[in-house]
Amino acid sequence: MKKTILCFALAITVALAFAACGAKKEAEITLSYSIFFPPAHEQCKIATDWAREIESRSGGRVKINIYPGGTLVSADETYNGVLKGITDIGMSCFAYTLGRFQIMEAIDLPMGYPNGKVATRVAHEFYKAMSPKALDEVKVLYIHAHGPGLLHTKKPVANLAALKSMKIRSTGLSSKVVKALGGVPVAMPQGATYEALQKGVVEGTFTPIETLKGWKQAEVIKYTTDCRDIGYTTAMYVVMNKAKWEALPDDLKKIFAETSEEWVDVHGKTWDRLDLEGREFSQKQGNSIIELSPEENAKWKAAVRPVINEYAKAAAGRGLPGEKAVATLRKLISDYSAKYGN
Repeated sequence: MKKTILCFALAITVALAFAACGAKKEAEITLSYSIFFPPAHEQCKIATDWAREIESRSGGRVKINIYPGGTLVSADETYNGVLKGITDIGMSCFAYTLGRFQIMEAIDLPMGYPNGKVATRVAHEFYKAMSPKALDEVKVLYIHAHGPGLLHTKKPVANLAALKSMKIRSTGLSSKVVKALGGVPVAMPQGATYEALQKGVVEGTFTPIETLKGWKQAEVIKYTTDCRDIGYTTAMYVVMNKAKWEALPDDLKKIFAETSEEWVDVHGKTWDRLDLEGREFSQKQGNSIIELSPEENAKWKAAVRPVINEYAKAAAGRGLPGEKAVATLRKLISDYSAKYGN
């Protein structure tokens, strides 16, 4: 009798355990997240932290599987991958699909971003202020952007004359910046830049200084020209498949929204830390940082001014608020520079 009762109790316990496991499995929402950064890059790690934070705040109801380094979808196909449901969430650059997000491309203009925290907060708030229809087909979780894009070369560039006709890797609107400065823009993603510099396919790259460590490019350049007064940025989106977003219960949507808003500044602070580490790493390689003279700096600013004006004019010609976009960016840069410091 005692043995029968014991077996019955054990059966009930096992049944309850299976029921609990089944309930947990049924409640779990599994999402894929494609990140174009390689797994060792700090921005990939920060994005992974965002995913883990959402999992934690959801009490385990959400599971987010990370696919770094373009292993699920490539950098230039990330947005399409989200639209098609190949990946539920994706992070990549607007610049990799030039012409598709014309309002958001204004962020990448050489506006003189002082640091990554300002650039990131400006990019995120710019999206909210402009609400471009081109992004209505996905759920935008947040936007972030790197610190000032600078010129890194294999030979010294202290003036515009030295830059003339040099082949410079660039993406999006930064290619127009290179052309305005007298260089020859060569479009390619970050992942291809190291080898291109190493083999002499390009002679330099326009990019934030963090890439000198994050993508090891300090090993294949010798000089950085600190031209931050024309510093551009590259805006990066974190977007979610619209159907997957709409299927989430309201309490989980709230968790995603609140965590994403917090992570804007997390990314911004990380960009600034990485810029500092990139500078230090490059100098340890024996590379030099060239400061422009005041006179030369004024020439560089004058050279890129038409890029900004042409963007506004071209956008207006397509029925888009180009002047408003530029004015909004200038105000946001001013406001957040005052708040976060130059």
